[in-house]
Amino acid sequence: MKQIEVQIMGQSYLLGCPDGGEAQLREAVDRVDAAMCKIRDAGKVKARDRIAVLASLNLAFDLAAQQTAAAAAAASAPAAAAPAGEAGEADAKAAQLIQKLDQALAGDDHLL
Repeated sequence: MKQIEVQIMGQSYLLGCPDGGEAQLREAVDRVDAAMCKIRDAGKVKARDRIAVLASLNLAFDLAAQQTAAAAAAASAPAAAAPAGEAGEADAKAAQLIQKLDQALAGDDHLL
């Protein structure tokens, strides 16, 4: 197994990578880094561990929405394109989830 060095939110990590999986791992790192930086740059959450949790939840939510959309598309008639409103609906749900998490974590400042 190969090891590669990556950076997420400016911090270096040495990760194990299966042979032939470097491009896929780097793509995943880029997604995680972008998600974490977006939350950090919004300025509402400062703690790195909380940013990581929120980014993970956002990515998991997006993946679940994609899987649900793919399953619905597979179950429907031959390859009909998904309505443009579905993407906006998923974004709105993600925004609501982030808002609820921000509210829940707002009272945790005394722990830091």
